[in-house]
Amino acid sequence: MTTSNIRAAQESERSRVIAAIVAGFIADPVARWCWPDAESYLTNMGRFTNAYGGKAFRHGSAWTDSDFRGGALWLPPGEHPDERELHDIVAATLEERKQGLLLAALEECGSYHPDEPHWFLPLIAVDPSCQGKGIGSRLMEQAVAQCDATSTRAYLESSNPRNIPLYERHGFRVVGEVRHGDCPVFTPMLRDPQ
Repeated sequence: MTTSNIRAAQESERSRVIAAIVAGFIADPVARWCWPDAESYLTNMGRFTNAYGGKAFRHGSAWTDSDFRGGALWLPPGEHPDERELHDIVAATLEERKQGLLLAALEECGSYHPDEPHWFLPLIAVDPSCQGKGIGSRLMEQAVAQCDATSTRAYLESSNPRNIPLYERHGFRVVGEVRHGDCPVFTPMLRDPQ
């Protein structure tokens, strides 16, 4: 178990947190389906991460550890990913066949969001060289404690089936499965405050 502290990341630390998330997603099924070669992945995943969860930095809900070995970008109730930027990234970087499948999958995932105000976790990851040391669990604990303190639900979409047990240990439950064509599965998950 690591001893580094989990804390809110500052805006000036955005690139370091996003770099840790990009490293953590290097073997993610959906991310690598989007950008199968290393160069396109490394060129595009950071921009995608920023568009999908980067608004967390301005709300104090971008979490990291003191050594930037992982990150979790939580969007507070009422906040959403930058959809225009996401569409631009998808259009510019994915082959045409994949564009429609990914956008359809993300749109279907959107139908699983709760109707009431809720926290949304677009991205959480730990650098592979630091996985298995409790960083991911501690990143989750920080955010779900806030959800519990405010009696607010939380929602996420797992793009890697291997991560579902981590989310379940922190109170999330599977509420669906989204698959379009050969795009790997997304698993929407919901957490009630505890």
